Amino acid sequence: MTTRTPPGWYPDPGVPGAERWWDGTAWTAHTRAPGGQVFGPPEPVTAVVVPPARRRGPLMIGAAAALLVAAVAVAVTLRGGDGGGPQPERTGSSAVASGTVDSPSARPTSGPSPDPHTLVDQLNGITLPIPDGWEKTDDAVSGLLTMTTKDTYDCPGDAGFCHRGTVTTSTATMTDLTTAEAVAKNDITGAANAAYDHDPVGSRPYNGLTSHREVKSGPVVVDGRTGYLVRWQVRTAAGPGGYVESLAFPSTVGSQSMVIARFALDAGPDGPSLALIDTVTRGIAPIGGGQNGGVGTSLAPPSR
Repeated sequence: MTTRTPPGWYPDPGVPGAERWWDGTAWTAHTRAPGGQVFGPPEPVTAVVVPPARRRGPLMIGAAAALLVAAVAVAVTLRGGDGGGPQPERTGSSAVASGTVDSPSARPTSGPSPDPHTLVDQLNGITLPIPDGWEKTDDAVSGLLTMTTKDTYDCPGDAGFCHRGTVTTSTATMTDLTTAEAVAKNDITGAANAAYDHDPVGSRPYNGLTSHREVKSGPVVVDGRTGYLVRWQVRTAAGPGGYVESLAFPSTVGSQSMVIARFALDAGPDGPSLALIDTVTRGIAPIGGGQNGGVGTSLAPPSR
């Protein structure tokens, strides 16, 4: 059987240092200073908030104790009770005079979950397959469409966490270069620096690059069109180093601007297989599926 808290003035759970009238079933809109003047007649109203915690014994507290009881009442309410006795029943809205409490109906609802196996680049009209063990991430710093390995580790250089692999896509802008080869060759240095030398906020997760060498370059078919790739192996002052690739190819939408896909994979036994780069490249397709065809469809993959 539930025991109700009797009507009376109790410490206001929403306004420390004040008292609010409890009519036996709900809070009213009437408040007063502890033991002082009433700010309105103690008449019940329809708006209801979370009631105070049930207390044992007579109410004989001063102003300082009232503050303590109010804090305890709020904490107990948030936890759903402390097991020390029955709580007054809760009914109606949880609005209080000093503000409102968020309710499930006020929270936004999410739409259908995107395909966890596909990275969609709406701007360039393409999709990329997300390998097992990888996921799409929101890169708030660079703003690039990104997918990374799910597992992370402590960066060997500046404090932070690093991914074993990262892939980003973007549109080549602020350049007069018009061929995939020129765009890829121009981008590879920036791709290497962004992946292994310093991040957008200036941290050096691998204590910087120490050297690089080109291990692969040449034309390649991407989404049925002729693209070009440049791949470097890089060494870093800390950590295993890695492989970085800039892949450029014409978009199939809009003005057919060049698209740049950047790959960065850690070297060493813990790094992803280099074959993953070619797998993702072959899986790039227009949104909606299928292949576009066009110039370059007969090209063979570049040799290592």
